[in-house]
Order: sequence, then C-alpha cells, then structure tokens
Amino acid sequence: MAPIQYWRPYDKSGLGIFETSKDSGAAFTGLAVRIGGGFTQGYQMLSHENYVTNSDGKLNEAPAGGWLRSDSANALYKIGAGFNNASANLNIDAQLARGVRMNLVLYLSARHHQETWVKGGYIQIDDLGFLNSSFLNDLMQYLTIKVGHMEINYGDAHFRRSDGGSTIYNPFIENYLIDAFTTEIGADLTFQHSGFLAVLGLTNGEIKGNIVPLADTLDKSPAIYAKLGYDGKVNEDFHYRITGSMYTQSQSPRNTLFWGDRTGSNYYMVMEKQYSTYNTVQSSTTAQAWSGRINPNFGNNVTAFEFNGFLQFGGLELFATYDMATGANSPAEHNSTLGDRSMSQIAADLLYRFGDSRNFYLGARYNGVTVEEGALKADKSDYLQTNVSRISFAAGWYILDQLFLKAEYMMQNYNDYPATADGFASNDYRNGGKISGLTIQAVVGF
Repeated sequence: MAPIQYWRPYDKSGLGIFETSKDSGAAFTGLAVRIGGGFTQGYQMLSHENYVTNSDGKLNEAPAGGWLRSDSANALYKIGAGFNNASANLNIDAQLARGVRMNLVLYLSARHHQETWVKGGYIQIDDLGFLNSSFLNDLMQYLTIKVGHMEINYGDAHFRRSDGGSTIYNPFIENYLIDAFTTEIGADLTFQHSGFLAVLGLTNGEIKGNIVPLADTLDKSPAIYAKLGYDGKVNEDFHYRITGSMYTQSQSPRNTLFWGDRTGSNYYMVMEKQYSTYNTVQSSTTAQAWSGRINPNFGNNVTAFEFNGFLQFGGLELFATYDMATGANSPAEHNSTLGDRSMSQIAADLLYRFGDSRNFYLGARYNGVTVEEGALKADKSDYLQTNVSRISFAAGWYILDQLFLKAEYMMQNYNDYPATADGFASNDYRNGGKISGLTIQAVVGF
C-alpha cells in the first residue's frame, strides 16, 4: 500500500484513534494514492411490537368498538429473520505533497442509496513547507487544517460510529439513538500540543451546497463548531481522553446535525409502519432507512453540546457520551409561543478486550434519550417529552486486522408516546413500542 501521512487506518489498528496526530506516521516518498474499502454484511433476527401489533407480527385483540382507521394505520411492518442488504464504501486517499493529503469516500451501496453516492472529500494540511516560511513551519508543528465537504469534527462519538460499509470501529451493530453526524462544506483548524486539543470550524451548516435562502426570512447563517479537550496516551495499556464540543447555527434552510447520515440504520424496518401512508404506500427499507433512531428535527436555530470521556486501561475500555441541544424545525416554530424544543442523550459503552492481540471483546451499552419531538401535551401547555432507551450486549472477534465478526443482542423501549386515552386526537404508532433481538455482522476494512 502507498504510504499516507497523518492518516487513520481503516482496519483494527484505527481503534482508539480520534483526530489524526501530529506524528506523520509515514515518510513522504512522492505522490501516492491509496485505495481502501469497507464492507458489511448483516443478518438480523429482530422483532418489534406496539399497541396494535404483537411481537409475532399479528394484530393485537381489538378494543371494544374495534380498531379505528388511525389505529389500523399504525400496524407495524411484518419482519422476520434474514440477511440485510450488503453495504460497501470505497476510500481513496492521495498524498499530494509532504503533509498534504486528500480524502474521498464513496458509498458504493447503502440502505438509503443503493446507487454510488459521494460522502464527501477534503484536503488535510499538516505541513506548509512548500511555502518556504520558517514561521509557518514552526506553527504547523501544532496545527492541522482541513478544508472540503466533510464529516465535521463535532463530538467524539462520530469517530466510533458505523458509516455505511465502514463498521469496523463500532463494537456494536448500530449507532446511538440520536446520531450526531453530518457532512458540511467548510473548514476547521485543529491545535494539538502535549495532549491538549482545540478545534474551531466554520461551515455552511447544510449537508450539501445550496444557494436557495430560507423561505421564511430569506436569510441563513454559517454554522460554528468548537472542541476543547485533553488526550493522554501513557502507553499502549493506558489511554484517557476527555472533550467538550459545541455547535451552533441560528438560521438554516435544513440543518442536519442529528440527521445527516445518508446510508441508514443497521436495524432494518424495526418500529416502522406497514404502510407509510394510509394503506396505499408500502413502507420500504430505502424510504424508511433510519429504523430505530430518533430525529429531534432541529432543522433550524440549533445549538448543541456534546461531552465525551474515554478510558482504556489494559483490556478494559469505557466510552461515555452526553448530548444536550435545543432547536426548532423552522423559524415559525422558533418564534412560536413555546419556542425551541430540547433533547438530551446519555450513552456508555463498556468493553473488555482480550486475547493475544486483544482481538476478542465482550461489551455492554446503555443509551437513553429524552426529547421533545414537537407533539404537545394534552392540555397544550407545553411540548410532550418522550423517552427511548436501548440496552445492548455485544461480542466480537477480529479474525484479522482487516476481517471482523460481531454479534449483538439489543432491547429498545419507547416510553411516554401518546395514546388516545391520554387526551390526544390519535395514538402515536410508537405507543407501547418495543424492539429486541440478535444481529450478526461480518465486516471487512482496509
């Protein structure tokens, strides 16, 4: 493989790496191009239920008077055991000059886009030696510049998530309930020295280029994100890190900080309705691609914070996340009587890695979300607050650094979603919602 500088490997050796370090990792030998990939094949044995459908896929006994039309429309998609669609990524890295590299990732096939789709691309600069400035050379000992249409460096959870066919960094099958990940057009500057870390970024705040202004105000503003932290690696057996991140954008036609994944969930069709529209349009794995996740729908006026802690001591590994955010789906909601909505999320991954090269692991995850999705309380005095929780147990085996097999059993519960009897006009289809079962994935990353 061609040597690439300041780069995170796509295989097992990329575990425990967050921002690329100021150690070049390879000598510059001239223009070089590296081709890599990520491939994932899953098999799921999941079941789901809500107040209409039982875990066997059959309708529950109807209440006195029978099901209402709105209740019948909340019957869940019939699912059984089977293989999911295989997903694949193509990774292209090019070393353009000493300390200057380009990255381009293509989703060759994903749940939401079976056709090839570009994730994004960026230029990363760790060395400005080609400008022949001793001042800049001294400065770049501590700085990294990234420019492009890229995965923004907000929080630390995005370094461990599954991303289309690239799932080798994620010890579990799925990402968090609220998935803080998106790609935007912009640039960021990273400072690293003696373990201290600072990031400052400026982007368009949208998942793609867009010259159309916000309809309500004919205005939009850039997004700003920042991160402060400390990353201490004493040796291969002791690594600790703590960071805090912030993201804000006041006006946007469509901000996707919490809904920027274009590949889709790794749980297929769970907690999805049989028909997306009243008995006319069948739900599909492509259209309903984010099964099991929660969208706070903060398309406008979003301000978010994420705090992360990471500890690796011997084979024991703990990664913790706390998210809090406010936002609205439009300027109209932002300016309404109740104003912006809020959400919070907590997650903790506990792993024990063992074996000669720690190529086996056992793990457990807790993930809980409290969110105001926009529905009102029965007396309309405030937004309704709902809660979703997930517990997962996982085991994995890195057969080779590039070949990975993992299995996970999960249980997910939806709480406080409204029922007609609570004074609402209609039931939410997630009322009484539960998901559980086993999923296995075979993964290749190189």
